[in-house]
Amino acid sequence: MKNVVFVPTTKFLSRQNQASLFHTQAPHIQHLRNCNNFDSATSLHSNLLKSGFLIQTFTANHLLNCYVRLRRIEYARKLFDEMSEPNVVSFTSLIGGYLEAGQPRMGLWLFGKMPSCSVMPNEFTFATVIKACSILADVRIGREIHAQVQVLGFHYNVVVCSSLVDMYGKCNDVEGARLVFDLMDRRNIVSWTSMIITYAQNARGHEALQIFREFSFSNLERPNHFMLASVVNACSSLGKLVSGKVAHGAVVRGGYDWRDVVASALVDMYAKCGCFDYSDKIFRRIPSPSVVAYTSMIVSAAKYGLGELSLQLFSEMINRRIKPNEVTFLGILHACSHSGLIDDGLKHLRSMFEEHGILPGAKHYTCVVDMLGRTGRLEEAYELAKSIRENYIDKALLWGTLLSASRLHGRVDIAVEASKQLIDSNQQVAGAYVTLSNAYAVAGEWDNVHSVRSKMKRNQVYKEPGCSWVEIKDSTYVFYAGNLSSCEQETAVVNLLRELEKRMKERGYVGGSNELVFVDVEEEAKQEIVGLHSERLALGFGLINIPKGVTIRIMKNLRMCRDCHEAFKLISEIVGRDIVVRDINRFHHFKNGSCICRDFW
Repeated sequence: MKNVVFVPTTKFLSRQNQASLFHTQAPHIQHLRNCNNFDSATSLHSNLLKSGFLIQTFTANHLLNCYVRLRRIEYARKLFDEMSEPNVVSFTSLIGGYLEAGQPRMGLWLFGKMPSCSVMPNEFTFATVIKACSILADVRIGREIHAQVQVLGFHYNVVVCSSLVDMYGKCNDVEGARLVFDLMDRRNIVSWTSMIITYAQNARGHEALQIFREFSFSNLERPNHFMLASVVNACSSLGKLVSGKVAHGAVVRGGYDWRDVVASALVDMYAKCGCFDYSDKIFRRIPSPSVVAYTSMIVSAAKYGLGELSLQLFSEMINRRIKPNEVTFLGILHACSHSGLIDDGLKHLRSMFEEHGILPGAKHYTCVVDMLGRTGRLEEAYELAKSIRENYIDKALLWGTLLSASRLHGRVDIAVEASKQLIDSNQQVAGAYVTLSNAYAVAGEWDNVHSVRSKMKRNQVYKEPGCSWVEIKDSTYVFYAGNLSSCEQETAVVNLLRELEKRMKERGYVGGSNELVFVDVEEEAKQEIVGLHSERLALGFGLINIPKGVTIRIMKNLRMCRDCHEAFKLISEIVGRDIVVRDINRFHHFKNGSCICRDFW
């Protein structure tokens, strides 16, 4: 490219020649707009150069756009550098090209050069550079650009403001996004969708659904498939089946059920709401499922402990020549871990790079640590954990996984090291203390138990309280361990749980043992009856209020304890009901005295 001349060296032409150029360049402009290959673009470039048309910024911008569209950013940049008078269109096109080329930092750098060229940004320039901040999740630069937006008077522009809402959302600044949204004089479907996505992606699903209701009541526009997919995702995070079904109805009415992004969201939503059969039906109706749809189904099956099905779906995807991605392999490794398929899991880990060119990351190795730890291969899991380089977030996942496995198998030595890693990095501190305390308790090291508890009190470390909730019609009922004060049916629920406790004991159930209480990750207080754990309170309420024949679906914010797991198996047989529990790790489907996890979770 060193010897290529991109624009004429003569800067000025006579007025007569300029008028002639204006009338004769139209065919060339049309060719540039229709150009779809690089050889044609360079040929047109040569012709424009010879004819002198590139002297005009207008024509040069069309060529620059052509190079950007063909993803030849180096040619676009060379042309830009040789333009005598680049304007706002020139800058905006090249900035957008850098974003498309995966170089958002270069786009922001170029934006910073505009003042020195006496070129003022327009609304499209701002929207483009704000998108660069979204890609980088750089809220600092995003705020600086936001200030320029206000100074130059673009804070009333709906396109710019919609971009700002999206940027703040991507940077996890929900309040910043909402402030921009509330100050908008008028909003379009992009701004509404951006606000819904912001709430949904920041674990504030209730507010996402509230925004969607406000949009629906406004009757401004019909929701598009991106908005509906975000609403469905919000229902997934909350486990709100009723709201999810309402959103599904809106999807069908809008004719979007065939869209891959929406169908994938529905697959995920029904699975997370405890309706895996619905997920399977929706997935099988997708005409040509993409990697996103397959990954959603693989992960969903994994959460239900259906490892063989996840492997089958993966093979089906490969046979269709659909390339898996990093998330697909996370789902596969998770499935193998929760189904005890160690050999299959290790085989797929090796295949990631060897067959698919994907380098395993810390999260993939965390799944392998979990896989080894669950089956008692603690030494291998420990050595693997020590060899992995990770960031703070991945470190918490990695060592938290090893801590749980070492506690489960009574390896206090590894539990101490894992908890130290978490506490030193200030990650999952409360959980680390409690799990370490449980590990000491199982080993009978009571002095260490009291020492850990004293340290927690001294450092004012408190464990997140365990809670469970059940959805009936369009209402959600939340229960905390040992607390029924807000439940109008308190007496009926407690009496039912006592009766079930009695019937379980007749079948040989022994609950509330020291081992179970201390191993319980929720560490709920040892009540008069163990039936006052939050999931059992939710179950008692559900048995009273949900008609027979309807599956009882319970959500829990922490891992289900083993004592309650044993109890739920017996209760499902005693009352003849299907019970689905979604805890922080996976699903348990209790039916006829057994669980789909086969006591391996």
